[in-house]
Amino acid sequence: MSRRRRTGTSSRRRASRAKGRPAWRTPLRTAALVALAFGAGWLTHVAWPAPLRPSADAAVEGVAPVSVRIDRFDQAGGGIEVAPADGGADTLLVVYTGARVRPHAYTWIGAALAPVGVRTLIPTFPLDLAVLDRDRAATLVRRMGQDEARVMLAGHSLGGAMAAAHLEAAPDTADALVLMGAYPGRGVDLSTRDLPVLALAAERDGLATLQEVQGGMARLPDRAGIEVIDGAVHAFFGRYGMQRGDGTPTVPRAVAEAEIAGALEAFVGGMR
Repeated sequence: MSRRRRTGTSSRRRASRAKGRPAWRTPLRTAALVALAFGAGWLTHVAWPAPLRPSADAAVEGVAPVSVRIDRFDQAGGGIEVAPADGGADTLLVVYTGARVRPHAYTWIGAALAPVGVRTLIPTFPLDLAVLDRDRAATLVRRMGQDEARVMLAGHSLGGAMAAAHLEAAPDTADALVLMGAYPGRGVDLSTRDLPVLALAAERDGLATLQEVQGGMARLPDRAGIEVIDGAVHAFFGRYGMQRGDGTPTVPRAVAEAEIAGALEAFVGGMR
């Protein structure tokens, strides 16, 4: 009998404590757990990026796959190399990736330019952020250059800003600069440099707007040119899919890519 009375008392105490618990604690605890899980997932994604897939989505209309060699390299921090299959390249292009974008998103650019004698290196960056190693180009040229007649440095979005910043600090790294949906940061001034520069601006870009790219031309040499890709958006420079803020395109990706490739090929040709 006494045992049953103690059990009943204990149950009543638990019920009393539960009854007196504030109603907001349970949903708050649930929200905290959800936030913690989300944060852990985001941290995992940042710390361990998706695997590098060198040949992923590298097809370019009019370019035979057998004419292009695509490999992964491990020197100087690693990345992707795209080159003419016959080895006949006279131009080295180093491409700095956009923020949180894997290098293989830009393999298509290397594939498009390989037939005109361009070897392309697309390095991986810590956490896929060029800002964490903006001087990588100098190391790549020094360790992986093959006596090409000229070196070009290109960058998309944040990668473009970092490419411009690198050339301000180390002008001997490259003979030319290409900015894709990008412009020099306000603390970077290349206006007095004798440097060929091509700025590719997406007309419908919502992240590096046409007005911002045009405004950045004041910090580039007088000989710098700008090419506006009609109807294109920020994400059309790399094959990583659409992201929030990219803008709304009015042309198919394939049309924009053909215009981008044509502008790059003409720029390379103009340097020969």
